[in-house]
Amino acid sequence: MTAPVQIYTTDHCGYCVRAKMLLTKRNIAFDEIDVSTDDEKRAWLVKATGQRTVPQIFIHGTPIGGASELHELDRSGELARRLAVPQSA
Repeated sequence: MTAPVQIYTTDHCGYCVRAKMLLTKRNIAFDEIDVSTDDEKRAWLVKATGQRTVPQIFIHGTPIGGASELHELDRSGELARRLAVPQSA
């Protein structure tokens, strides 16, 4: 079973660590996909999100941005809402 959150990361990424810490603190299951050495997956990620930075975070398959966006969703209460109800693509 796939977790509701997928987080694409690279080695030595402080923002990736921050995002994973928040998810862990909130007891939110996530799948981590390391794109450090996977050029094909990294290219797909750029195409899917339009962003070259990591982390890139998906909730129920919908991209939400990076660590800053995740923290803002958490502060606003929107993160819990999005996790409770799968968004249609």
